[in-house]
Amino acid sequence: MVENAERPSKPVGQRAWSLARTRSRAILLAAALVLVPPLGIGGWAGALQLTGNIHEIEPGALYRSAQLNGQALGDVLKRYGIRTVINLRGAHDGAKWYEDERARVQAAGVGHLDIRMSATHEPDAATRAALIEALRTAPRPLLIHCKSGADRTGLAAAVYELLVAGRPKDQAAGQLSFRYGHFPWLTSRTGAMDRAFEEIAAAPGSP
Repeated sequence: MVENAERPSKPVGQRAWSLARTRSRAILLAAALVLVPPLGIGGWAGALQLTGNIHEIEPGALYRSAQLNGQALGDVLKRYGIRTVINLRGAHDGAKWYEDERARVQAAGVGHLDIRMSATHEPDAATRAALIEALRTAPRPLLIHCKSGADRTGLAAAVYELLVAGRPKDQAAGQLSFRYGHFPWLTSRTGAMDRAFEEIAAAPGSP
């Protein structure tokens, strides 16, 4: 009996093929690690847009969505008994989406407020004041929306939760999350909404 006997070495061609297979697997794994997260992110964001990104935040009081037009907007107004629509894209006279929204809202006897905000720049003091005043005083239930329903709408919903509904700051900040399509990382500049919320939460009189 021979101890510590070495295994016969593989032929050169077989070793080369085995090495190539190992390298291929490594490349595929690396590609999966790089590609799967973005595909998942894109798929979720796309699904939100296809469904209108509609969410009930405070039953009977606050709802949020992406831009809705036509029958989709009419259905939401009726389903939730909306009394005021807050449009965070600002007035766009002559634009089809805007004229359609105004017509649907007027036909439903619902109030309509325009507040112009940017998803990539923190709103100035006057805009913040107008937003907070609308959230506090406009007849409810409210439907707030921007274009995608993720960033500007997320900030407005977070402010409502904090200042109107009296939710804890950490809970209110959840309105600015990827659950609703908010993505402030990598090259995105929508972190401006998170910074604005932090400043509003830190202002005198905030919980």
